[in-house]
Amino acid sequence: MWGRMTTVSDDLVGAFQIEGEPVRGRLARLGPAIHEILTGHSYPEPVANLLGEACALAALVGSNMKFEGRLIVQAQGSGPVRYVVADYDTSGGLRGYCRYSEEEVAKACEGFQRPGARSLLGDGVFIMTIDQGEDMDRYQGVTAIEGETLALCAEQYFAQSEQTPTRILLAVGQADDGQGPKWRAGGVLIQHIAGDDARGSTQEAWDRTQALFETIGEDELIDPELASNTLLWRLFHEDGVRVFGSKMLRAFCRCSQHRIETVLKSFPAADRAEMVEDDGKIRVTCEYCSRVYAVEPDSLDEAAA
Repeated sequence: MWGRMTTVSDDLVGAFQIEGEPVRGRLARLGPAIHEILTGHSYPEPVANLLGEACALAALVGSNMKFEGRLIVQAQGSGPVRYVVADYDTSGGLRGYCRYSEEEVAKACEGFQRPGARSLLGDGVFIMTIDQGEDMDRYQGVTAIEGETLALCAEQYFAQSEQTPTRILLAVGQADDGQGPKWRAGGVLIQHIAGDDARGSTQEAWDRTQALFETIGEDELIDPELASNTLLWRLFHEDGVRVFGSKMLRAFCRCSQHRIETVLKSFPAADRAEMVEDDGKIRVTCEYCSRVYAVEPDSLDEAAA
């Protein structure tokens, strides 16, 4: 049985359940949204791939939240990429950013077709943060970067923090839909529902599902001509698969003139004076979306007064 995922494949994340089996999952497919995020900066290809994976992962994990809030996926280390962060909110908004050394990234790419997370980030930590709003405490889980991919880092996180057997596959690349190459990303996550007195052991079913999961090609996750329902049906047609809870995704940044001005007001007047450019304005660039905000210094003084 199929939900809305049957007709829309791009910029959508949806949950699925394998019929009669103790396995649940989620599938994300990103087209225009991830293209907008990745082209907001002139990222080298390996860095863009890493950020695309982080965004797909944030959508997969965040879409399971049952309350309004944000899921922040972050990894930081001592490598050429200082940190990568992807931010998903329960309205479907998605944004991301990488900070990196261009020279060090180029050096890390020597001899590699596409270096993975471990090569780019080096020694460091993988962090997932749940933010339920200003009046609620944040929940944060941290694990060491041990796998070569963000998917392996996330699997390790679930094993340590939630004791939930989890498998994740992420894919990022460019595909030409007839209008030139565009960035695309995709991800699929499956989790094992533990056995109990009623179910008995569910390990055999989980092992079989993992074997099917391992047949997924990264190219399938970013294929603009392959519908999500078709992909899932290829995998699980023998048991049947039910899709539900689909949600649209979009590139969305929370920066605004008001937010920028609020941050600037927190600086001493002397510090703000040093930020003024030749034309008499302070300019601030959002590190996520690259939008430039121009602020009149006098307006900050008037507001502070």
